[in-house]
Amino acid sequence: MILIGENLNIMSQTIGPALRERNPKPIQELAKAETDVDYIDLNIGPARKAGDELMAWVVKTVQEVTDKSLSLDTTNPVAMEAGLKVYKGKALINSISLQPDRLEQELPFVRRYNASMIGLLWGVEGMPRDAAERGVLVAELLYKAGEAGIPTEDIWVDPILTPVSVEINQVKSCFEFVSMLKDIAPECKSTIGLSNISNGTPQHLRPYLNRTCLIMLMRYGLYSAIVDAFDSDLVAIARGKRPELVKLVYQVMDGEKPDLSSLTEEEAKYVKTVRVIAGETLYSHSWLEL
Repeated sequence: MILIGENLNIMSQTIGPALRERNPKPIQELAKAETDVDYIDLNIGPARKAGDELMAWVVKTVQEVTDKSLSLDTTNPVAMEAGLKVYKGKALINSISLQPDRLEQELPFVRRYNASMIGLLWGVEGMPRDAAERGVLVAELLYKAGEAGIPTEDIWVDPILTPVSVEINQVKSCFEFVSMLKDIAPECKSTIGLSNISNGTPQHLRPYLNRTCLIMLMRYGLYSAIVDAFDSDLVAIARGKRPELVKLVYQVMDGEKPDLSSLTEEEAKYVKTVRVIAGETLYSHSWLEL
């Protein structure tokens, strides 16, 4: 499982001010601490004011202290290209949606700078309704990428995971799509913004949703995930160090109903969380207490 650390984000109370003030110390300290992930995501947001200068600066700042691969994350195409120009290595562009203006402006970057890209399955009509619509958008993306001379193996696909507290059917269709992708486009890689599943959930409950969701998606062949780099339990799961927990989650996915009284407290929490994500239990902030 390829992990992309989400923590270097302009929304952070520590990193946001450091980015705006061009203060390298907090940024470099965080980058050096992200030792357990494969990529570090540099999320500068829309960066409408001097975004090009900001992205170039943060890429250089991070590359001074780590040789980790970088994911460049902004909706500003000018800022994206500025970062790609100074990046040393094969960058991951996060992300290019299927809106015509984004495709036209940003697809050429992939070939020009020998980068990889995340194709975000957000089309002209917005969020796809189900796995079938996601499949249509992938076909469109591959056609456009082929026209631009982009190798299929350089395309990572993000089907857009939604919060479990908002729309459970969208969560299910996202899982279904990840399973389908290896048949639709076997050379493409799947990725997911994992923390989306727990948006709107109390902070102490979010790790259970994130970790359980990761295990469930692993069963469907998920290639990579954008994650909290400092959730050591989640990293351990992704690295294959919790096989007993993975086995338990898969058993519940297969319809088994283990006696909760026979499980440890931790195991019982994962069983309850599988049932919420699968839509078998109605989401509430108290699902672990039921």
